Amino acid sequence: MPVIVVANPKGGVGKSTLATNLAGYLAAQGHAVMLGDTDRQQSSRAWLGLRPPALRPIATWDVDHNEVARPPKGTTHAVLDTPAGLHGKRLESILKLADHILVPLQPSIFDILATRDFLQKLGEEKAVRQGDVRVGVVGMRVDARTRAADQLSRYCEEAGLPVLGMLRNTQNYVQLAAHGLTLWDVAPGRVERDLPQWDGITEFVAR
Repeated sequence: MPVIVVANPKGGVGKSTLATNLAGYLAAQGHAVMLGDTDRQQSSRAWLGLRPPALRPIATWDVDHNEVARPPKGTTHAVLDTPAGLHGKRLESILKLADHILVPLQPSIFDILATRDFLQKLGEEKAVRQGDVRVGVVGMRVDARTRAADQLSRYCEEAGLPVLGMLRNTQNYVQLAAHGLTLWDVAPGRVERDLPQWDGITEFVAR
């Protein structure tokens, strides 16, 4: 059972947006998905409470703030949303569970600098070096045609990390989240500009 961790110690980068929509994608593929949230704000858990019961289910993965246990049996995929300031023993316990780590990153130099030490630490982890845990970066609220996007791509290339996709800055995510929805819960025509931007992300977690 793959466990996909969404992590970045910087706040406000779009972790919950990435985690909830990824869970929605996996559910739309017919998987038994659990969504966990180790952030004290519990944004992803609150989002689950808004999700209409008629949609494909996403179960709550009850996790402790300080120590995370493996998801229950019967789960085929698990997505874990993590808090800002993730480090130390909490980071270590989460890395023990992870198969994939997605790092949402906005293209500003301030976000890149704030995340640099975290990405370096991930690269030093034995499981990452050996390929047991795979790490990928997702550009958030970014126009792929801009210099900022180029800057993000160059930084990740120098760090030896793949950029899985660049998600544009759109109200679609905000409006859907307010109703417990994801891109995969509405008519494709409504989000036709957004769905292709997820291709690299969904391919990465399927490997």
